[in-house]
Amino acid sequence: MHTPPTTFRVPSRIAALLAPLVLLGLPPSAFAQGLPTMEDPSRGQGSGLMQTLQNYGYDIVMLIALLVVASMFVGVCYHAYTRYSEIHTGRATWGQFGLTVAVGAILLVVGIWLLTKATGVL
Repeated sequence: MHTPPTTFRVPSRIAALLAPLVLLGLPPSAFAQGLPTMEDPSRGQGSGLMQTLQNYGYDIVMLIALLVVASMFVGVCYHAYTRYSEIHTGRATWGQFGLTVAVGAILLVVGIWLLTKATGVL
């Protein structure tokens, strides 16, 4: 009896395990060709490693401060929109809406001022 030739197939689990080993065999330059270079921090590179790390830390703190102000703005907008929708259902008045917007704007200005002072300490 003649048996047909069989093809050897690698199961997908084995292929998934072997893929990293194949990638390890590539030269390091194959991975580094398309990578962008790292930018210096906004305050410059600094005179040493510690100063450069401090400058990167400053940039991180500034980013966190920006996210805090953005979340404050979204919160004020959400609260103002909620108050606006309550006007149409009769649970709030236009005066309450105006007061909500005014207090929210004051909170935003105070929050931005405080975060500016706090980042100035760095």
